[in-house]
Amino acid sequence: MTQSVENKLMVIIAGPTGVGKTSTAIKLAQHYKTEIISADSRQFYKGPKIGTASPTAAELSAISHHFIANLNLDEYYNVAKFEKDALELSLKLFENHKVVFIVGGSGLYINALCHSIDDLPDADEILRQNLNTEFEKKGLKWLQDEVEHFDPTYFQQVDKKNPKRLLRALEVIKATGKTYSQQRKSTKKQRPFKILKIALNLERAELFERINSRVDSMMENGLLAEAKEYYQYRNLNSLNTVGYKELFSFFDSNISLSRAIEDIKTNTRRYAKRQITWFKKDLDFQWFSPYDHEKIIQLIDSKFDENF
Repeated sequence: MTQSVENKLMVIIAGPTGVGKTSTAIKLAQHYKTEIISADSRQFYKGPKIGTASPTAAELSAISHHFIANLNLDEYYNVAKFEKDALELSLKLFENHKVVFIVGGSGLYINALCHSIDDLPDADEILRQNLNTEFEKKGLKWLQDEVEHFDPTYFQQVDKKNPKRLLRALEVIKATGKTYSQQRKSTKKQRPFKILKIALNLERAELFERINSRVDSMMENGLLAEAKEYYQYRNLNSLNTVGYKELFSFFDSNISLSRAIEDIKTNTRRYAKRQITWFKKDLDFQWFSPYDHEKIIQLIDSKFDENF
């Protein structure tokens, strides 16, 4: 298999939410007559479409997509499983395509596919529920203090405002009695194919305006009704995400609808900034505007002119 894919190219299309990854990737995939694998963990689940900004029916029909709405809402899935599934699918797609596109803003999932993720143990479901309950009661500061206490090394590396990452680390620590940083491998696995990392971005003012406008469009297209439909599943991890949490808080009469909408915009902008920070740390990424289709094509083509 290694010999047969050594001249194949996996192209990562990453970047912040709202920047235009989906439309850019579709145009590129059409140009190369290939397929797209989603690396957006919010879009793996069946059901919610508006709040996750999943590709539309027209976009899905324009090019073959994988890992879109392929899981049930209550189905447990993690980054290690994604690595295995996406790697197997990539090798299969390379049998008929010289290029495969990986598209999404979930940096951890992209990193796992490119370089592998540690085979860390799954936490006991009761432990996970207990930690989530503690977090809901005591808040982010408690969670940060716990991780810093048990694993100061990892605490210096992690996105300290991302409770999912902090909770995952604490789960592993509690389940194994070892620090999370001890159990994470620092060596990267080499893939048998070549990888090109492309990140999209815009001037901050334009990006934030696009995010605000997209939230308004989501509300016009039925996000409120969609959130109401899935309110009964609000405790599932798949719905613990921006766009739904704020509206669930409105349904609980904790905030007004106008405040919920503003919170969605604010939290989405903050999420976008964290994504940019994550991808900027990886110096292998080459940055483009989402309008630079021809420049991106030239870069991809140049990789096939090189002596792989």
